[in-house]
Amino acid sequence: MEHLNTRDAVTPDPAPDLHEEALQVLRRLVGREDAVFHEGQFEAIEALVSGRRRALVVQRTGWGKSAVYFVASLLLRARGAGPTLIVSPLLALMRDQVSAAARAGVRAESINSANATDWDNVRQRLDEDTVDVLLVSPERLNNPRFRDEQLPELTRRMGLLVIDEAHCISDWGHDFRPDYRRIRDLIARLPGRGEARVPVLATTATANQRVVTDVVEQLGVDSDDDVFVLRGPLARASLRLGVLRMPSPASRLAWLLNHLNELPGSGIVYALTVSAAEDTAQALKDAGYAVAAYTGRTDPEQRAELEQALKDNQVKALVATSALGMGFDKPDLGFVVHLGAPSSPVSYYQQVGRAGRGVDHADVLLLPGTEDREIWQYFATTSMPDEHRARAVLEELERAGGALSVPALETRVDLRRTPLELLLKVLAVDGAVERVGGGWRRTDQPWSYDGERYGRVAQARVHEQNLMLDYENTTGCRMEFLARVLDDPQAAPCGRCDTCAGPWYPTGVGEQARAAADSSLRRVGVPVEPRTMWPSGMDRLGVQVKGRIPAEEQCGGGRAVARLTDLGWGGRLRELFSDREDSAGDGPIDSDLLQAAVQVLAQWGWTERPIAVVSVPSRRRPQLVRSFAEGIAQIGQLPYLGELSVRGHGPLTGPGGNSAYRLASVWDQFAVPETMAEQLQSAPGSGRQGPVLLVDEMADSRWTLTVTGRALRQAGADGVLPLVLALAG
Repeated sequence: MEHLNTRDAVTPDPAPDLHEEALQVLRRLVGREDAVFHEGQFEAIEALVSGRRRALVVQRTGWGKSAVYFVASLLLRARGAGPTLIVSPLLALMRDQVSAAARAGVRAESINSANATDWDNVRQRLDEDTVDVLLVSPERLNNPRFRDEQLPELTRRMGLLVIDEAHCISDWGHDFRPDYRRIRDLIARLPGRGEARVPVLATTATANQRVVTDVVEQLGVDSDDDVFVLRGPLARASLRLGVLRMPSPASRLAWLLNHLNELPGSGIVYALTVSAAEDTAQALKDAGYAVAAYTGRTDPEQRAELEQALKDNQVKALVATSALGMGFDKPDLGFVVHLGAPSSPVSYYQQVGRAGRGVDHADVLLLPGTEDREIWQYFATTSMPDEHRARAVLEELERAGGALSVPALETRVDLRRTPLELLLKVLAVDGAVERVGGGWRRTDQPWSYDGERYGRVAQARVHEQNLMLDYENTTGCRMEFLARVLDDPQAAPCGRCDTCAGPWYPTGVGEQARAAADSSLRRVGVPVEPRTMWPSGMDRLGVQVKGRIPAEEQCGGGRAVARLTDLGWGGRLRELFSDREDSAGDGPIDSDLLQAAVQVLAQWGWTERPIAVVSVPSRRRPQLVRSFAEGIAQIGQLPYLGELSVRGHGPLTGPGGNSAYRLASVWDQFAVPETMAEQLQSAPGSGRQGPVLLVDEMADSRWTLTVTGRALRQAGADGVLPLVLALAG
């Protein structure tokens, strides 16, 4: 492995003709006749074009990694090479790269989920050899049609392979993606020896030495040459870092309400969850700020519009989750604020690196939260494959003897859609399954669970979390800390951060902002949408339902006090439903939470007022649910008809699991007591017509509410309106 550090690099007498040719291409690309290469750029280009080598470039965002692969692509094309294939992780990144390439005269196309109508035209242009650069996602490499029809020909003709955001290849990278592991197999199929070898370039702005070593190992597979590694200093002189501790979510939001306009230019406010981003954006909008939420729930078309709005400074900030990360390019981004800390310094540096690329000054502030570790733990556990479930998936595919779709698999294994799809990707990369027309099928390749590897990764994640806490508490230079975590040998004090030069940010919060934050976070009332369709394949689980739920058996739209992930009431509810040994456990509902539920009822806006209250029996918190229902009934002057009864052993599973299994676990497990049914079947004209308020502690899959509501409707209730304390997710 050859390393080149750009600060002390010496160009080894490059071929003058190649240097001049590359320089002219660069100047055409950037549209400036005085443009020159940054340190290391030409060395990387020369390694690819003259040496046809495999190379890893680790340079801070804004250094010009895209210039390396665009210049190299055009030089290789001029020498008769085929198109460059760029594997890029995000649609935003593809949009920016295709636009930049077009401005520079590079004929670039992309094949992704957002431009399906253009695929035939792109394929035709590839056949005509009028595409210089093709961008695809790593997931596209496993698309059956692309993998079987386009990729073999692309591999045969490819002039250069580029892996952007290459830290995603590594288990140790902060944003590891299973489909990136597929790239190693693609590299192994390329000619790696002799004159016909295809050069390969991997690029990233965030990689410590462990990630570098892992990526180099994968780049070097089946090659007769060392990997060329170009690694530059990662610290950016324009960034001014700081950490401000606030005692609560309300105080953090109040600080933002008070001081957002004092931050330079426009920027990004990062939150750890979708709910936190949406709540924060709403509070800032209510205060008159031009902001918008940008999360995994944002439609792809709207994401492009919001990205452009930020680039054009039409908004002060996007309040975003990590969905806005790699690939977003705004050189004059003035600030990045985090409400809650990411789970690793490497991930944090990747996000704050969005700021200060093309300006002399940008502010970066972290407002950590006491709930950060809970959120880190949740995401860490959901990303690890489970051996028992993996084997269950493989056994069902073997039993099927052919392809099964994901919905069909859901009725055979108790896994929700997103983790099931992630597990299938992991198994596909391991070679145990393959994606084909009609779904997924088992291969004949044996599979074993690599528990040792996953254990190492889990330990690494914990280490990264502890490093993030160390960053928050360090008394040394914050930029130097981040650079050292990234194994930058040139890490040094920056002289600008709050530990080097003292706090540069205001620490006070005005009473008006504090009151506005408190009011915003005390907002209650989240819709609980009714289920209208049964999951497919329920007959396999012994439940004879399918299609649409009859209207006369459906619940109406319900309400929850708040989501568990909300910034305001979410914290109280997470504590209430915690399984920790030091949690309060079961007990009567407290008056504040009951009043919050009353407030939800007051603003509901129903067309018919409920005529009675019924509760769902709870195993874990019977006092909580019963006192909740009785309190609502008393305050609303409604009769409390009691609890539904439980048949047999009751529901078979707790929270989690996929939709089909959740329905099967509660199906036919509740009944309407005879006395309750008599009250529901009162004769017309008796004043007993109207919906029943159905009270429960939490809505997760919503199948408990659907099944109990159906039972009440069948027993004579005119309608059922669910009311719960918490909405999961």
